[in-house]
Amino acid sequence: MPVSAELSPLAALSAAGVSVWLDDLSRELLAGKELQRLIADKHVVGVTTNPTIFASALSKGDRYNEQLRSLGQEGSSVDDAVFTLTTDDVRHACHVLGPVYERTAGVDGRVSIEVDPRLAQDVDSTVAMARKLWETVDQPNLFIKIPATHAGLAAITAVTAEGISVNVTLIFSLDRYRDVMHAYLRGLEQAQAAGRELADIHSVASFFVSRVDVEVDRRLDAIGTTEALVLKGKAAVANARLAFQAYEQMLVDPRWQRLAAVGARTQRPLWASTGVKNPLYPDTMYVHELVIAGTVNTMPGATLAAFADHGTLPAHAPTVEDFMAAKAHFAALERVGIDFTDVTDTLEREGLTTFEDSWSELGVSVAREMRAKPATADTDPENAELLAIYLGDHYAAATGGLELFRRAADARKDEQDGRVLADLADQVDEDRDALATIMTDLDISTSQPKTTAGWLAEKAGRLKTNGHLFSRSPLSDVLEAEAMLTGVHGKAACWRTLRALAQTDSRLSAADLDVLLVRAERQSTTLEEVRSAAAARTLGSGPQTTR
Repeated sequence: MPVSAELSPLAALSAAGVSVWLDDLSRELLAGKELQRLIADKHVVGVTTNPTIFASALSKGDRYNEQLRSLGQEGSSVDDAVFTLTTDDVRHACHVLGPVYERTAGVDGRVSIEVDPRLAQDVDSTVAMARKLWETVDQPNLFIKIPATHAGLAAITAVTAEGISVNVTLIFSLDRYRDVMHAYLRGLEQAQAAGRELADIHSVASFFVSRVDVEVDRRLDAIGTTEALVLKGKAAVANARLAFQAYEQMLVDPRWQRLAAVGARTQRPLWASTGVKNPLYPDTMYVHELVIAGTVNTMPGATLAAFADHGTLPAHAPTVEDFMAAKAHFAALERVGIDFTDVTDTLEREGLTTFEDSWSELGVSVAREMRAKPATADTDPENAELLAIYLGDHYAAATGGLELFRRAADARKDEQDGRVLADLADQVDEDRDALATIMTDLDISTSQPKTTAGWLAEKAGRLKTNGHLFSRSPLSDVLEAEAMLTGVHGKAACWRTLRALAQTDSRLSAADLDVLLVRAERQSTTLEEVRSAAAARTLGSGPQTTR
């Protein structure tokens, strides 16, 4: 697909006719002007949200706290508070993307907000909430997200008929996608009958990608044959390409042609869930493989950054041969025993459950903050100094621990343990960043001398009694695993201490600390497995080899 070599990867993607949307929204993103920067520098022309994104947004920083406490004092219900927070953020994002909306004549510059996922099986309630969201945000560049359940199909028709623009979400199967397109056409026909201007109604159909590979690959691994394993990592792109072929077939349907003749807008295919879940796959594959003019690709921040850094475009858009290969792939899946209808049914159920769980998590976080009291400014100076020393020591230890994790991972990079340790090193790095953020929130600086001391202490720790002064010995794996395990136990103790303090200091997020503590416990479990395997390998019977 030829584009100018002078263009950046995202500029080239945009020039190829793909609308770049961000699958993220938070008050931090808005207040820090980061969204404006992404629009100006990264060619972002739209934003999508969902319950999981909002739950994550609430855990970042404290920009929601004051509003939530005010809503609590006013006696607002949790559901009303959630509605207020999310619609405020989306309205703000609509304003930010307004110039893009104007420049693209309404095609882009869109912001999506989802109906309460608990209503997904209730047509009337979904329609009522879609209407309420549309009226409350009150911005022409809004999309209302409605899941493509059986009940959702009727709701899509009903709200489209009212002139509400819809982002149909959670589409996995080709049959359901065809149902979605027909639901949109029915809505347009009813809107036309009611005398509405069809050119004002827009829609996208969000076809989920990466989760398909996750589920299909899991089933192929369970089958385990050579014939099955060579099919891994291909179902998601094949499914999406066949979805685009179905879209092209709809465009030549006389029914659509009649609507297009009076100004109807196409329901553009949108590639969602484009973050790569399997680290063995290229991190931009669900962007690179689906570069098709007239489509949307909504990317999580990490995927957007990855494509901006090293993304490439394919030589050409999918051809007839590619569509034939996609069909052949599903025939091969069926031959090895994959029931793809069951795959997509499973993914729809799990997707709804995930959104419902995130909505519940969001509600719990909102309820907690609505009841919270502001932090007092009369903290005992001596206690504050002791806390600064305590956290400074932990931050220095985290710096040394990170060096140890990275060194251990590098030493075993060609082994399975190496991949596990590399992943743990990334987590430890994120945990250190989280501690730095907590210290900033508490007005505590990360002491450079202590940080350097922690790094030097780890370097000195290489001179252990492992039988070798500078080189590695068979005992290195065991001793390193024990040291890393001790460090993670210490980190977990720090999180527990801060979790207790969060009960009286609202500058600390109990929910965030709970997540960090759970992750530390998982790290401990993983490291114990690594340590046990190293001990058995090194101290068990049989000859030892020096690495």
